Amino acid sequence: MKEIGGYFGLDQLIKNEYHKNLIALNTGRNSLLYILRAKNIKKLYIPYYLCDSISHMLSKEEYDFEYYAINDSFYPNFDKKLNDFEYIYIVNYYGQLTNRSIRKLKEKYGQIIIDNVQSFFQRPVNGVDTIYSCRKFFGVPDGAYLSTDAKLDYELKTDISKDRMKHILGRFEENASEYYAYFQENDKNFKKTPLMKMSNLTKNIMGAIDYNYVKKVRNENYFYIADKLGSLNILNISKPDGPFAYPFYIANGIEIRKKLAEKKIYVPILWPNVLKDCKKDTLEYDYAANILPLPCDQRYSINDMNRLIDTILED
Repeated sequence: MKEIGGYFGLDQLIKNEYHKNLIALNTGRNSLLYILRAKNIKKLYIPYYLCDSISHMLSKEEYDFEYYAINDSFYPNFDKKLNDFEYIYIVNYYGQLTNRSIRKLKEKYGQIIIDNVQSFFQRPVNGVDTIYSCRKFFGVPDGAYLSTDAKLDYELKTDISKDRMKHILGRFEENASEYYAYFQENDKNFKKTPLMKMSNLTKNIMGAIDYNYVKKVRNENYFYIADKLGSLNILNISKPDGPFAYPFYIANGIEIRKKLAEKKIYVPILWPNVLKDCKKDTLEYDYAANILPLPCDQRYSINDMNRLIDTILED
């Protein structure tokens, strides 16, 4: 029964989600689980260069999986013919796969799943299962979108996000470092979070974001970094629309990352597990260690980009 009267909660904000026609779920890894269950997939091929949350989920849910390598352009080094109920999981690293490229990969492999976690603004290709993450681009504690023609044969419960908001709200009013432990705890708890619909709280926030502004700022900052650092970047990269981060590949990436941290510029390793699981002479190890995903998102101005660039270029 609906309660009437009492104190106010968060108001219903405008309903203007960017991916409003997709399936709204609680996490990216659970979006993959949705596809696995709905399509009765028996085996999945996944890249070595990937967060271990995916392999942990596959092991926990008892799915068969096998790793494959990528080439220096982020494309799969994969020539196997997929059998029935086998799929290949392809990551769109830094938004470097265009939709035209994805269509060609679909033609080549047939049964593909695209991970657009790092390419939120890229619309899905028709007929291609595609996963998006909310918290990699916006100040929300969880949330994901899934494009698929498959449907589960049971109803999902709706997740609840209120207890995951402390680091989000804390950073809004104070320094992020004071709430980092809460962020880590939130991240760790996702391993135990079951497949559910996106929470009403996250859905409410996602409906109120100025997506045109976000995309505009990300593009401006990305293009500015590219103009200043592009000649030093070992990678030959395209410029995606509304980018996740600027992938700056340099031989001494580990040292640069430490220098940036000393100046309170935090650049993550994507992904730490790759450094443990892959040999040092592999491309995956090299990319994890030396590609710096430089932040260029909507929180920052050109002045911030100058500070970032100047710190990198310091002797």
